[in-house]
Amino acid sequence: MTTRVVVDPVTRIEGHLRIEAMLDDRNVIHDAISSGTMWRGLEVILQGRDPRDAWAFAERICGVCTTVHALASVRSVENALGIQVPPNADIIRNIMFLTQMVQDHVIHFYHLHALDWVDVVSALKADPAATAALAQKVSPSWPYASTGYFRDIAGTLKKFADSGQLGIFQNAYWGHPAYKLPAEANLMAVAHYLEALKWQKEIVKIHTIFGGKNPHPNYIVGGMASAISMQGDNAINMERLNYVRGLIQDATNIVENLYIPDLLAVASFYPEWTQIGGGLGSYMVYGDIPQNGIGDPSRFRFPRGVVLHKNLSEVLPLDLADSGQITEEVAHSWYEYPEGKKALHPWDGVTQARYNGPKPPYKQLDENGGYSWLKSPRWKGNAVEVGPLARMLVGYASGNTEFKDVVGEALGALKLPATALFSTLGRTAARGLETRLAVRWLMQEYEHLITNLKAGDSATADTSRWDPSTWPAEAKGFGFTEAPRGALGHWLHIKDQKIANYQIVVPSTWNASPKDGQGQRGAYEAALLDTPMADPKRPVEILRTIHSFDPCLACASHVLGPDGRKLSEVIIR
Repeated sequence: MTTRVVVDPVTRIEGHLRIEAMLDDRNVIHDAISSGTMWRGLEVILQGRDPRDAWAFAERICGVCTTVHALASVRSVENALGIQVPPNADIIRNIMFLTQMVQDHVIHFYHLHALDWVDVVSALKADPAATAALAQKVSPSWPYASTGYFRDIAGTLKKFADSGQLGIFQNAYWGHPAYKLPAEANLMAVAHYLEALKWQKEIVKIHTIFGGKNPHPNYIVGGMASAISMQGDNAINMERLNYVRGLIQDATNIVENLYIPDLLAVASFYPEWTQIGGGLGSYMVYGDIPQNGIGDPSRFRFPRGVVLHKNLSEVLPLDLADSGQITEEVAHSWYEYPEGKKALHPWDGVTQARYNGPKPPYKQLDENGGYSWLKSPRWKGNAVEVGPLARMLVGYASGNTEFKDVVGEALGALKLPATALFSTLGRTAARGLETRLAVRWLMQEYEHLITNLKAGDSATADTSRWDPSTWPAEAKGFGFTEAPRGALGHWLHIKDQKIANYQIVVPSTWNASPKDGQGQRGAYEAALLDTPMADPKRPVEILRTIHSFDPCLACASHVLGPDGRKLSEVIIR
């Protein structure tokens, strides 16, 4: 007999994701569907607009990955118009990108995913002195590890519990048999949760310095709107730049002395999760952090490529402009394509809604029909996973020593083979290891910028192609980045100085996609297969695997015109 477990919404960050898992009589998942339950129609909003404005709209797809859509958007316009930005613009964009990645990954571990492994209520039983001893062993360089400190944290937590509500820690499966950490480790994790919560608001000040604000910092087609004058008062000066250095140093301290030690400590209690949640086994990376301009992928810090079927001996080449490589299907989506079209390259993409699902509220979706507002992107017909695990594996398979060193160190500390990365825990660990690289690269990019400025190069934008009279009558371009959650691409078609078509394929579309026309599952669906569940009524195991991807379906958007007028409406409830 099959039991169907429904988790809707899958949240802690953004809730337009529904998971339905089918369990056999052993309470093991044998099938699953992933459904995006809100229409994301930003492509419709952008049609007919000035390409130079696209980034400002695209960036507001999401307030979580608050900068990456702007980056992909300006790159798509620059690619279409043949604009090469100055070196300082690339460096500042790299700094903005890496700042976002470090902040986002730390938030993911502590505030979105750690509570799948940490039992907050169990922390009430912890001995503060024993917790202090544990913390000093796990994170010897972190200053807050006294008995009194943990006694105060426990006291605060007890006040929440005694009041009958746990505040930010409520609505979870506390006491679930799948939790394995001792009480002291749980109390330590709760304390560090609060430390990371205080810190994360500081690092984004880098965005306010170079981009004017956060969320949604400013970009410009042709570079960055970041005037720099080392001794001036009305631009980014040396005082501001020194402040940036301090913020990077603080971030390094958080990553090296809090995040990574906690990650390894938690992982050591859950070795069985290196055998669960592997999923597709195929991975794709667009690449990013250019060192010689965006046109030279061979010099990206994140190398570009595809690894298929766990074959780490080969990295396959990837071409974002090749119409035979990246396509989207809608066989199980609530969209329709022109007659005879089953798969479209984003340049030819169509975002035409056609809801044919059940009338809400509904108990379950039909896995044999349409069941998601997400399309099904594929690389040469293959379903692939994107994100930190993909980036670490492609970097590792490329022979890059930085990737091999951090992976080898972590696997050695946990006494695990490289195959352990193909799992839920491997995915979680990969995000932490990537953060170690990202915070190091962040300081290196900063030093590179300072070197250029001291050499007299302060240019941050090239506006020679700003005037539409310099553009061709028609042009196509693509822009890309590696968002915290994975490969992000924007493709646009410019005609008569306006956007004729704009298609966005986001990381969670790759990972959360429904089955395609050949029946291939998306990464979420595949990763849930063969997962044993201790208590189907409290599906923490589903949350562990789905949260390991850091799901965010905020790339769903209302469809409005420039005057607030509705352009289209789809009624499903």
